Amino acid sequence: MLDAVDWSRPWYESVRGAAGCLSAQAHFRDEFSKQAAALGLRNHLGLPISFVPQEDLPEGTAYEEHIGASGCVPTRDNFHDFFNGLVWLTFPRIKVQLNALQAAQIAQDGVGKSRGPARDAATIFDENAALLVARDNADGHALIDALREHRWQEAFLTRRAQWGTDAQVWLFGHALMEKLVAPRKAMTAHTRIVLASDAFFTLDHEGRRAWLDAKVAQQLLDEELTTSSFTPMQALGVPGWWPEQDQAFYADATVFRPKRISAVK
Repeated sequence: MLDAVDWSRPWYESVRGAAGCLSAQAHFRDEFSKQAAALGLRNHLGLPISFVPQEDLPEGTAYEEHIGASGCVPTRDNFHDFFNGLVWLTFPRIKVQLNALQAAQIAQDGVGKSRGPARDAATIFDENAALLVARDNADGHALIDALREHRWQEAFLTRRAQWGTDAQVWLFGHALMEKLVAPRKAMTAHTRIVLASDAFFTLDHEGRRAWLDAKVAQQLLDEELTTSSFTPMQALGVPGWWPEQDQAFYADATVFRPKRISAVK
């Protein structure tokens, strides 16, 4: 897994630290458990987080339910679960809160054919989210508005200088990370906006990671998560994440689509 990923890609910056602690001499699942123990990671019931073979998931038990009840994360030998483990080690508080939400929904409604709105939103977050931290000032809000209104040229070109200094993207969704092993222009993240004061942007990488993990986890505890919590953002549209991001690149309406206008009845 380690050798097959181009870790220089900017979208892997959020989990690069956790990946750098892995050893090629041991199975990544065992390495994840070792790191989780060293970090003292626990689920919402206070049970230690560990990573176990997929075969340890009891038949008839939902994946999220098992993690919530045991602290054991069933992990297959594939990129999907590999990146999932890296996210657990990078944003453990957010992962715990999402799992608590999912486990509570399963306990309330059962597994069923449909996840229900809250569990659906949590799954989207878990699989495909990007966290966009924007400076809480007029320029930051203007950038957010441009993204939400799908004014792509303004967001990515006119306001290009804000990216990296006033706006930073941290990938969270492990399915999105898996897809980006072989990047395509149309890959789109469900983006959650996180406003931050000037102090956030003065922190080092570890300080920003810890702040973001705690901030978003608390938000998930305090609010109802819905699919409307996200705005779409093309991963390769993030300034600096792909070459030749000129006007023609963003003018591709098959990828950078205008916002649909709802019909007025």
